[in-house]
Amino acid sequence: MTTDDSLSRAEELLARLEAARGELEQLSQGEGGAPERALELLAELSELAKAVEEELDRAKRAAEADARS
Repeated sequence: MTTDDSLSRAEELLARLEAARGELEQLSQGEGGAPERALELLAELSELAKAVEEELDRAKRAAEADARS
């Protein structure tokens, strides 16, 4: 995977992360809320954050490899 591919994937994941964060914010502002959904969203946010970090690490390694070439 190239640096650009990894960065594009990270951007997609960040967009998904932002959407999940927005949904969680809406849940927190509503009356009664939905604790089960909030927990699902928190787990999703955690997974997405890890995936973004992995993609950024992948992009960094690819950029370093390109610089050595």
